[in-house]
Amino acid sequence: MKKVSILVPESSVMQAVADPQYLFATVNQFLISAGKPPLFDVELVGVKKEVKLNNGMFSVHTNRQLKEVKKTDLVFIPALFGDMPAAVAKNKAAIPWIIGQYNQGAEIASLCVGAFLLASTGLLNGKKCSTHWGFQNEFREMYPGVEVVEGNIVTEEKRLYSSGGANSYWNLLLHLVEKYTNRETAILASKYFAIDIDRDSQATFAMFKGQKDHNDKEILKAQEYIEKNIHEKISTDELAKITATGRRTFERRFKQATNNSVLEYIQRIKIEAAKRQFESSRKNINEVMYEVGYTDTKAFRDLFKKLTGLTPIEYRNKYNKMAMLHA
Repeated sequence: MKKVSILVPESSVMQAVADPQYLFATVNQFLISAGKPPLFDVELVGVKKEVKLNNGMFSVHTNRQLKEVKKTDLVFIPALFGDMPAAVAKNKAAIPWIIGQYNQGAEIASLCVGAFLLASTGLLNGKKCSTHWGFQNEFREMYPGVEVVEGNIVTEEKRLYSSGGANSYWNLLLHLVEKYTNRETAILASKYFAIDIDRDSQATFAMFKGQKDHNDKEILKAQEYIEKNIHEKISTDELAKITATGRRTFERRFKQATNNSVLEYIQRIKIEAAKRQFESSRKNINEVMYEVGYTDTKAFRDLFKKLTGLTPIEYRNKYNKMAMLHA
């Protein structure tokens, strides 16, 4: 029997507590129906017996308090909600327990922005980690010693698991079900919960937000110029001239402010504009490509797929209902 401990942190997302409990309890039912013994002993655990969530709207009663859980096999750290530094600070009392369980051989899995609490243990230092695409910059600032893997749905390194944003954590849950049972049971669970079992990238869902949460006025000026001129071919020299800085200095400051090189940033802004066009218009691939400043169809297609995980046609068909109706 595998002991599964689902941590119930302060300021956690209710669904991210309930979903792993629901999934592993359901897998037990699958096994019982097949004439096999249940495999998972699932418990909700926490610092307190009762944890109130969503400003007291929900109340979660833990099966056991952390001090009572001496050893477990798998720990889930659900997604947190609200201000991340504040949410992590509220849960400092759980950190020694998480570290202790890991040191005794447990596997630790963070769901979505639960990665912030996992990283606060120090266990992720020097290792790879996934989290919600919308929180990656904040995560990097808080935990510079952790390597954020952009786009990954599931990241695994040395018994530490992390997942991409929002519902992407279902793919991590299924990954662990497959690891502890078999492929057949994981597929059955994926069908039962209507989850695409082999989705491995959250790039399709990511919206590039422009990384403007910094105080470098010259770089902000360059960012605004790029956004207003997406139909043009923009060079680094041109941007350095606009901001009256030397090229090398500009490149260094740009990377420091946005976490992207100049070329990466321009590409992301252009592809984001293309995504919006594919989502909301009936323009064909070439029309959109020209509007965002590309003339080479293969180069545009390759870059689009690299950044979104889908070809332009696949993206349009997935997110544009008009395109689907007229395909």
